[in-house]
Amino acid sequence: MGYKETYEAWLANPYFDEATKDELKAIAGDDKEIKERFYADLEFGTAGLRGIIGAGTNRMNIYTVRKATQGLANYIISQKGQEKGVAIAFDSRRMSPEFADEAACCLAANGIKAYVFESLRPTPELSFAVRELGCISGINITASHNPPEYNGYKVYWEDGAQITPPHDTGIMDEVKAVTDYATVKTMDKEAAIRAGLYQQIGQAVDDRYMEELKKNVLHPNCIKKASKDLRIVYTPLHGTGNIPVRRILKELGFENVFVVPEQELPDGEFPTVSYPNPEAAEAFELALKLAKEKDADLVLATDPDADRLGVYVKDTKSGEYICLTGNMSGSFLAEYEIGQKKALEGSLPEDGELIKTIVTTNLVDAMAKYYGIKVTECLTGFKWIGDQIASLEAAGEVDRFIFGFEESYGYLAGPYVRDKDAVISSMLICEMAAYYRSIGSSIKERLEEIYAEYGRYLNVVDSFEFPGLTGMDKMAGIMQELRDNPPAAIGERKVVSVTDYKNTEATGLPSANVLTYGLDNGATVVVRPSGTEPKIKTYFTTLGKDLAEAQAIKDELAAALAPLFK
Repeated sequence: MGYKETYEAWLANPYFDEATKDELKAIAGDDKEIKERFYADLEFGTAGLRGIIGAGTNRMNIYTVRKATQGLANYIISQKGQEKGVAIAFDSRRMSPEFADEAACCLAANGIKAYVFESLRPTPELSFAVRELGCISGINITASHNPPEYNGYKVYWEDGAQITPPHDTGIMDEVKAVTDYATVKTMDKEAAIRAGLYQQIGQAVDDRYMEELKKNVLHPNCIKKASKDLRIVYTPLHGTGNIPVRRILKELGFENVFVVPEQELPDGEFPTVSYPNPEAAEAFELALKLAKEKDADLVLATDPDADRLGVYVKDTKSGEYICLTGNMSGSFLAEYEIGQKKALEGSLPEDGELIKTIVTTNLVDAMAKYYGIKVTECLTGFKWIGDQIASLEAAGEVDRFIFGFEESYGYLAGPYVRDKDAVISSMLICEMAAYYRSIGSSIKERLEEIYAEYGRYLNVVDSFEFPGLTGMDKMAGIMQELRDNPPAAIGERKVVSVTDYKNTEATGLPSANVLTYGLDNGATVVVRPSGTEPKIKTYFTTLGKDLAEAQAIKDELAAALAPLFK
């Protein structure tokens, strides 16, 4: 059936509600829009669903959510896990509560109990809830940091991590097998509650989550000492971080936390930012303005589902606020965790392990070598870090895990969850600031010391967008050309090694559409399509005697690569 026929079928089918049909009638005659909405089913990928909200097979709506949930339910039943139930959380986006209830009612109709948070919660708490409640799976309704017209549906397995093999492909196959929307099971919410198949959760899980966060505090006395002086500005960017971040900081004793008032309350329209992503400078405009008014030492921003953390620190000499990239914050947190644990405990766990992705800075490799711990690399996406922690736990060696992070502002200390956690990251950044103040230093000063000790690494990500119907085809063609005809040089730098992550025998990792080029000057370039956006990303790692030299090398490489992505 072609897209026009599918469009007409939705209009004629009594299964679809009148509001959906009215929305579709409004685009009658707009062939391009009809095609965008119906040329394909919204793809259920390895992370679940993510798409624009609206009517159609290629949109996020109650019907595509039901279809995905029916596939998940079928898989859970095939694994005989229906008695364990499924935890469900949602963020502040448009339709998030509604999508959460639709998923819960579909599960209930399949005899699977849903544990649904009473109100919005951060992504890491969903991961925690899956483990805390002993669930077989978890669903998180969020599109993370995407623009307001998007929403998403992330699936977790019983280890608390986003789905990985074999469960990811198993669930995807079951979702694809659901071809008739009218066959999807659902039931009335009140009936599900009466049947004991829909249960609200909230405060008890919140409290346990906070308990686990506090176990990772290393210097409570330093926090107490600095609590009255350290000044922190925080913005949740209209998302889920507002309550948990403020709660953990308050309970630890930080007294001067100033929340950006315009961005404090949940709002799925994200009215103060076009792109609610702490990686974007725009996201910090209001926070930096408030920071200058309050003379803040730290400026923190969490994305809408509170799994990513962006940080600015005040330079005590110039008074300017310095942006910490994901690699900088991650390296700094890692060094703090490793160094302070060794100082406090006298030694580190035997075969202690720091886990990072293949596109994350090599600075931590130098750190790990100094401290005598192991670095484990995994594919891009925090689910692979979660999967590695789960492997350690299965082997009875979870105590070996010290820290995990990825360059895209995602960090984790402690094995209590299996996803990146901006709540604990906010806590640790503030603790670090308190600690370094207690010894007459600062985060900025310590960062410069780290570069002096280990080398001036620069990590920069460039993105090339390929929107529209032909975007994915263009991206696939570029990746194939790079794979078939690898460059002998990038600019003036000779390529000395090529790693193709589709070659699982060579990498020892699951297959991934990623290419890494090692250059004769020690620099690396990683090329990969985004898993969530129509972009190809290039990750540059360069090392120089100072920032200027590292930047000049990066600029040379980027200029040489740019023509390949047109």
